Amino acid sequence: MIPNVVNGRARCVMVLGTTSGAGKSWLATALCRWYARQGLRVAPFKAQNMSNNARVVAGGEIGSAQYFQALAARAEPDVRMNPLLLKPERDTHSQVILMGQVSNELSELPWRGRSERVWPQIAQALDALRAENDAVVIEGAGSPAEINLMASDIVNLRVARHSEARCLLVTDIDRGGAFAHLYGTWALMPPADRDMLAGFVLNKFRGDAALLAPAPQQLQQLTGVPTVATLPMWWQHGLPEEDGVFDDRSVSSGEVTRTIAAIAYPRISNLDEFQPLKNIAGVRLRWARSPADVAGADWIILPGSKHTSSDLGWMRAQGLDRAVAAHASRGGIVLGVCGGLQMLGEALIDPHGVDGNGPGLGLLPLVTVFAADKTVRHREAAFSSLMGPWAALSGITVRGYEIHHGQTAEHAAMAAAGDRACAVMPDELAWQNNAGNVLGLYLHGLFEDPAVLQALFGVAARTLDAVFDGLADHIDSHFETGVLRSLIE
Repeated sequence: MIPNVVNGRARCVMVLGTTSGAGKSWLATALCRWYARQGLRVAPFKAQNMSNNARVVAGGEIGSAQYFQALAARAEPDVRMNPLLLKPERDTHSQVILMGQVSNELSELPWRGRSERVWPQIAQALDALRAENDAVVIEGAGSPAEINLMASDIVNLRVARHSEARCLLVTDIDRGGAFAHLYGTWALMPPADRDMLAGFVLNKFRGDAALLAPAPQQLQQLTGVPTVATLPMWWQHGLPEEDGVFDDRSVSSGEVTRTIAAIAYPRISNLDEFQPLKNIAGVRLRWARSPADVAGADWIILPGSKHTSSDLGWMRAQGLDRAVAAHASRGGIVLGVCGGLQMLGEALIDPHGVDGNGPGLGLLPLVTVFAADKTVRHREAAFSSLMGPWAALSGITVRGYEIHHGQTAEHAAMAAAGDRACAVMPDELAWQNNAGNVLGLYLHGLFEDPAVLQALFGVAARTLDAVFDGLADHIDSHFETGVLRSLIE
């Protein structure tokens, strides 16, 4: 057992980054599993997360990254691990989730006006986790050197000070300019805070690490901070990306036998649930922003959306509405999940000003009415008898979660005229069209269910535990000997 509890409170290790996308989330996840494997009680923490990727946990919803970090730590996810979640709805507006619940009051406040209002709850959540655990792995946001936001910071250096954290600063060396990013971040940090930096981490490195010399040594001479790890580029680690999976390396091993195009509209949400598709041999997952991107696809997926009406308007502006309709009319497979299900219907009706009104794609005879209250819950439900390409799912019980304002039901007039949607799950969770090729459901997590992957693709799923252990093995192999232990001793 590593000695790590000081004055009855857990030691804290914090992962900061020189930029967004530097690798904070996956490194924090790896640290959670590494410390858990040492026999420690571990919890993740991120004070404020901006993401439309969210999961249902005890008390409401948190960012997906902290959900996966909790699982890696072998801990029960709860709202204290991500007390403030911002879900962007427009370029200048986000829905604010405080301690798992929507706060309309905070959602209307200016960005800088929120900090002092929410800091007491953030500090209380962190203190509670420290009291209950041996180690807390904290993830920062963006960069700690964003000097335009430093005065109202509640997610980076203020958290590091409050928790007395030992900090790692990670940078994406594949972008170029990594040593300048590290030095510039260090230089812009307040001098008193630089002492919290225990090491620099070079992430996504390709090539011969010996060629980095003498840069790490020179950087240490300038800053006093050692480079403690050089992590090789690793595309197939299996963990969903924090902000998306928009890359050109979505082809798994083997000959491509099925191409799946997922529509990447601006307010896409919960796209992390499609990560398992990237790990299936023979499947190409393509992120589509134009009709050319869906041409030749075997499946088209309409993912969740944080703002269904505006994303549907964007699809029409790109011509993707016609491309999806043409694909469906040829018998092509279409799947809509949550907001994607709402888009497949005939109309969106918004009496409370939650999302917006508008016509749907008309591929399912359904109408969605947006309610003032948000549905946030875990669900377990079984498919009934399905037709066509989805028939393999008949009778399978799926475990997932719901996060939506919309309430969807069959279009009464169309049903009376004989154009009916076939309900294929109880409680208005899923519908199928008469031809059988179009399926819409509210339940997130379909492709995270091993039984579903086996039925649709004939493959066994790679377990999350295996992914987490792989991450821990990776950092164990590439960090300097003794560094990970020293961070919490």
